[in-house]
Amino acid sequence: MSDSRPHAPSPQHPPASVPSPACPAAGADLWGTVDALRAWLDAAEPAAGREGLLLRMLKLSEEVGEVAQAVIGATGHNPRKGVSHSWDDVRSELCDVAITALVALRTLTPEAEAVFGEHLARVAERSSVGAGGGGADVR
Repeated sequence: MSDSRPHAPSPQHPPASVPSPACPAAGADLWGTVDALRAWLDAAEPAAGREGLLLRMLKLSEEVGEVAQAVIGATGHNPRKGVSHSWDDVRSELCDVAITALVALRTLTPEAEAVFGEHLARVAERSSVGAGGGGADVR
């Protein structure tokens, strides 16, 4: 019996897309943009204090769920919906996760750039990217 559903590209080899022009916010002023987003969210935050902080952290879980939804849709894994998303949707959702994580980190500390940079350096050092690394665990 053959499967008549449309087949999505293999998840191991999603199709390449045409590169988009570089976004100025993603380059030199990444952390300035993160600060502006945090300030914008703070101004519109319906909950303040500890509750607002916790809700900001939970937003990250919501965004990760949207990545999962997009991957399921891009692979056609849901037989009821078939192929409902593209790999561009997955990439977009992954960007939302990264942005949300950086804004959450900035919400926790005004030194988010230094905290992130130091953590990234430690991860790189433990991996094959760092000078003395070689381990597979990048957490």
